[in-house]
Amino acid sequence: MIGGGQSSEHEVSLASAASVADALDPAAYDVVRLTIDPAGTWLPAGLPGAIGVLTECDVAIPVLHGPRGEDGTVAALCELAGVPYVGSGVGAGALAMDKWATKLVARGLGIAVAADELLTRTTAATYQFTGPVVVKPVAAGSSHGVTLVRCAEQLPEALGAAFALDDRVLVEEVVVGREVDVAVLGRPDGSRVVAPALEIVVDGIFDTGAKYDGTADFRIPAVLSDAERTGLESAAVAVYDALGCAGVARVDFFLTDAGPVLNEVNTMPGFTEQSQVPKMFAAAGTSYAALLDLLVRDALVVSA
Repeated sequence: MIGGGQSSEHEVSLASAASVADALDPAAYDVVRLTIDPAGTWLPAGLPGAIGVLTECDVAIPVLHGPRGEDGTVAALCELAGVPYVGSGVGAGALAMDKWATKLVARGLGIAVAADELLTRTTAATYQFTGPVVVKPVAAGSSHGVTLVRCAEQLPEALGAAFALDDRVLVEEVVVGREVDVAVLGRPDGSRVVAPALEIVVDGIFDTGAKYDGTADFRIPAVLSDAERTGLESAAVAVYDALGCAGVARVDFFLTDAGPVLNEVNTMPGFTEQSQVPKMFAAAGTSYAALLDLLVRDALVVSA
C-alpha cells in the first residue's frame, strides 16, 4: 500500500490509502504500508528500502493522486522492480494526468470537449479575455488551482494560482450542463464494467472547497434518459480504452443539451469508502471491500 506523495493531494492520498488498507480483509491480505512524504522521501526506510519491501509483495496498490504518483511515475517504478500493481500503467497515467492531452484524445474519438487555449508562462501575457472561462493547471487534481473567472480583473490571480502548480495552464470556455461522473472498471478478459453514473449538484463550480466541505450533493444513480445513459457510458469506455487505462478510472463529463462534454479522467480517483467511485459501485451492489478485492485479484491475473 503506497500513500501520500509530493502533489497538492498528499493529504487526500493519505486518507484514501488508510481507508483502503483498513478495508482489505486481514484474513486474506497482509498489508504493508509505505508512505511518500511531501518532500518525496519514502517512509519508513527511504526509496531503496521501499523497493526492497515492494519486491517482497505479491502486488502493490499505489493509492496516489496527482503528479509524481497518479501520472505513471510510481507505475513505472513498480514495472522496473517487477512488482504487479493495481491501476493504470505508465502511458495511461501520464496521458490522463495531462488534461490537454486527454482532450486531444477525446477530440480524436469525436467526443466533445470545452473550447480551450493552452498557455505557458511565456504566452500567458498574449491571452485576450473575451468572456467567462475556467482556468486550471494542465496536470493537477482535486481542483487545486482551478478558478472560475467571470471578468478580466480576476484573470491575473487565477493564472497565478494555476501556474503555482504547473508550467502549463488551460483556459477553457465555460460549459453549461449537469456534472455527471462515470466509473469504468476494466477486467482481465477485456470486458468493461460501468457503475451507475453519479451526478454532482453544487452551487457554482465543483472546486476544492466543494469537494471536501460536504456541500456537494452526490446523486446516485444520476437521473438520466436511456439515450443520455448510453451516450455517457459509450463515451467513458471509449476514452478509457483510448488512453489505455486499467483497473478502475473515473471519467467526468458535463451533460449538455447537445450531449456529453468530457471534462477529465482520473486513473486513481479518491478512494475512501465515501468517495465517488466506491459509492457508484456500491449502488450497483459491489461493496467497498469487494471492489478492492476485485482490483487486487485482477492485477494478479494480468501479471500472471
